[in-house]
Amino acid sequence: MNFLSSFNSILLVGALSIDAFVASFAYATSKIKIPFKSALIINVVSTTILGIALFTGSFVSKFIPSVFTTSICFAMLLMLGLTKLFDSTLKALIGPKGSLTRNYEFKVSDFRFFLNVYIDNTAADVDHSLTLSPKESFSLALALSLDGLAAGFGAGLVAANFIQIIIFSLIINIIAILGGCFVGNKISEKTELNLSWLSGVTLILLAFLKLK
Repeated sequence: MNFLSSFNSILLVGALSIDAFVASFAYATSKIKIPFKSALIINVVSTTILGIALFTGSFVSKFIPSVFTTSICFAMLLMLGLTKLFDSTLKALIGPKGSLTRNYEFKVSDFRFFLNVYIDNTAADVDHSLTLSPKESFSLALALSLDGLAAGFGAGLVAANFIQIIIFSLIINIIAILGGCFVGNKISEKTELNLSWLSGVTLILLAFLKLK
């Protein structure tokens, strides 16, 4: 049971950390540095939001019959996984060169900025200093935490080792950020890397494991 719990926790955190790896890779290949302090902010903010989602899901589960919690958790993780599978297509559609961006313009500047960061993580470098400041890293962390909100809430509906997940998140997420920077720095020219499908596959696998 302990092994299965740890495996599920690693799958959940690993799936959510893939986006952090890809974002860090994109920054490195764009010659934008992520200082260790900024990496820590991204890590702590993402983990905190995941923790809040876990505890919220656990609290809500007290008011939902246990027969339904597993089904809800499965549905949420499955839907999130399927969404991640088509994530690259969605971002291409609403991205800078996509048709939706050409046809529609958001009037709320803050929301537009947040959407731009979600589509293109390197957009968080607002001042174009080629260094991600602590303030800019906070914006990036919020964009990267969207999936954590949904996945964490779903996982919190069923029995889960919250402390274990949070510890794994702090460890795996910082490794993903630093690893993405390291790999990106080793590549001389800008390269498109989209691993959203891998995150989706992992979340779908986790969803079916929850049906045990």
